Order: sequence, then structure tokens, then C-alpha cells
Amino acid sequence: MRKVLVSLSVLAAFAGGPAQANCVGTNAMQSCFDDKGNSYQVQRFGNTTTVQGSNAQTGNTWNQTSQTFGNTTQHFGTASNGNTWNSTTQTLGNQTHTYGTDSRGNTFSKTCNQYGCF
Repeated sequence: MRKVLVSLSVLAAFAGGPAQANCVGTNAMQSCFDDKGNSYQVQRFGNTTTVQGSNAQTGNTWNQTSQTFGNTTQHFGTASNGNTWNSTTQTLGNQTHTYGTDSRGNTFSKTCNQYGCF
């Protein structure tokens, strides 16, 4: 479920704000539509989740693939502007470290624990 929530937040960012999604299908494959007319498809197989979406207002498409190996999840995709991005999240004990490159080519890094993020 965590991977889908990440994907839904990506959908909201590209759709221009929060949207309520309605999905049909199985846990392995779903088609979803939100109240703004955007659509996306979710496919899950083993440790991999793939989401492909379409923005109803612009016609632009985007995608995201997430793969989990032990305590590490890698996300990568193409934003609706055509640029690629990636991030990696590692959890060690009560600390989570996320780093990557956004769709504008900027690198980022954030570490969080029970006391906050830095």
C-alpha cells in the first residue's frame, strides 16, 4: 500500500492539486480515474509497482516504477514534462534516508528519525 500512496502523491502533484481517485480492478492491476478527469494504471508484480498516468488538462503522460529490495526502495520515472527523476529510500533502524535527482536535475537528500528530518 505504501507504494500506491507514493504514486497517488505524484498524481496529485501533476494534476494540479489533491484529487479523489476511484479505482477498479485487482490488486495486481488497477485502472484509476480522479475527479479532475486524470487517469492512471497501476500494475504490481512481486517487489515492483508501475504506475502510468495521463493528465486530462494537458494530455501529458507520466510514469513511475518502484522496486523494493530488503530495506531499500528505488523509485524512478518520467514527469509529465518529459524529464526523468529518481530517488532511493533506505531504512536502517529508526532512521530513513532518501536521496535522488528531481525532474529538474536537482539532487536532494533527507534523513529522518523519531526526532525529525534533517
